[in-house]
Amino acid sequence: MTIGSTSNKTPGLPVASAATGPAVTPANARSSSEAAAVAPTEASAQVALSSAATSLLSGSTSSVEFDSAKVERISQAIDKGDFKVDAGAIADKLIANAAELLKKSTPES
Repeated sequence: MTIGSTSNKTPGLPVASAATGPAVTPANARSSSEAAAVAPTEASAQVALSSAATSLLSGSTSSVEFDSAKVERISQAIDKGDFKVDAGAIADKLIANAAELLKKSTPES
């Protein structure tokens, strides 16, 4: 199976197929209403960031610091095959992050 390059495709526009016929794009639409029907729409999804993500975006280093020595130790352990994943620690962090998100998403009484 060969997959072609996606560099020449415009995201968000319909793709033509043998079953559906030629794709309608704003450039080849026959009427303004047809062009409006294929025009990009506003996003409706809402995203909530964790406090760690918010502090990273704000450039604050007060709560999150980069430890290059730790990164080097982990990198060497991975290279040697000695790195062990602590599934319990990962699960605890996922649960804590989910709890934080649930607190933010519930309306305050």
